[in-house]
Amino acid sequence: MTTAIEDRLRRTELGEFLRNRRGRITPEQVGLPLGGRRRTPGLRREEVAQLAGVGVTWYTWLEQGRDINASEQVLSAISRTLRLDPHEHVHLFTLAGAPEPVTAKKNCSAITTSMYDMMVQLEPFPVAVRNARFDVLGHNAGYDWLMGGVDSIPYEDRNTLVQCMLNPEWKKRIVDWEQNVPRMVSSFRAAMAEHMGEPGWKSLVKRLRAESPCFEELWSRHDVNTEQAKSKRYLHPEAGLLTFDFTYLYAGRRSEIRMSVYTPSNIETLEKLREFVPQIG
Repeated sequence: MTTAIEDRLRRTELGEFLRNRRGRITPEQVGLPLGGRRRTPGLRREEVAQLAGVGVTWYTWLEQGRDINASEQVLSAISRTLRLDPHEHVHLFTLAGAPEPVTAKKNCSAITTSMYDMMVQLEPFPVAVRNARFDVLGHNAGYDWLMGGVDSIPYEDRNTLVQCMLNPEWKKRIVDWEQNVPRMVSSFRAAMAEHMGEPGWKSLVKRLRAESPCFEELWSRHDVNTEQAKSKRYLHPEAGLLTFDFTYLYAGRRSEIRMSVYTPSNIETLEKLREFVPQIG
């Protein structure tokens, strides 16, 4: 059951998302004539309304974040008009509060004892457990070594986005940082559609927008994507280049708690883990 504040925030985000995506579509892409000079790039509201088969006033209200209902058929028509990809399509329905199947919702807030046991048993493979907000809820010695001392990070800062955006050491270690970070931000944005009114999520966004110009730029794109990287490379100051494949294990069918297991992609990475990780402690 959502509150009035959460509904208002969701509608505001919906309007911003629609305006952002409308600005990315040119008249030529949808078969419309240019029609003279345009003050702003992209489609006009009346053009989106015409192509989607809805009233201009109604669509304007939707972008303004007014409290109106949108059917699945109308939202699908808007989605097609704006050429949304599957992730953006789900994001649109979530923000509109429509009954479209979405990604798993949160049903627990802490990792279990068995998950801790699994992390230990999987040594020396690095393992981390996170929620949809990218908070690091638990990790083993392998992950602590890989990222340069997670145990020393204050609990309130044990968040993958915070560290990737604000910790130069993490940025140096993540070889494909420029490719991975946009994916993380878009995944975070998609997940936030389910948590619009929660103070923890809002304060995290506020902090990152204020302290990280890169996050601010990525956030303003309104990109949404729930796909995760299948492999990652790290440059460790002692062990050199390390390459991992990823396996994601969820705490339950509809849980947001995810265990990420870093499996070595080659024998060199495996041997380095066996050499260095046992030294921790």
